[in-house]
Amino acid sequence: MAEQTLFIVKPDAVQRNLIGEIISRFEKKGFKVMKLKMFNFTKKQAEEFYSVHKSKPFFNELVSFIISGRIVAAVIEGNNAIETTRLMIGSTKSFEAAPGSIRGDFGLGFTDNIIHASDSKQSFEKEVKVVFE
Repeated sequence: MAEQTLFIVKPDAVQRNLIGEIISRFEKKGFKVMKLKMFNFTKKQAEEFYSVHKSKPFFNELVSFIISGRIVAAVIEGNNAIETTRLMIGSTKSFEAAPGSIRGDFGLGFTDNIIHASDSKQSFEKEVKVVFE
């Protein structure tokens, strides 16, 4: 069943010129890019975007990192987009991500892990509003 999801190429990947490489992986998989935007998160947007993590000790680090540089946000569409995208990006901790996954191939750390992707339909609906308001 076709569905949409959101992914964000984080500042570390933008700085390392990995935007095209990352987007092309999703296109090669068969996803259609429906929306694409390069911008800087404001602190307020970032806090809202990561609000599910507000009570966690790494919240401020997440916010600081995502506002540290330009990001690229994309809405893609295809079969089982959310689940497939999560598999393609790999484990949150880059050093645990499988080779062949985006984080496994390019990620260097935990916060600086190249890419974010919505983890559910509810997350997608909330996050897409923050990014493509």
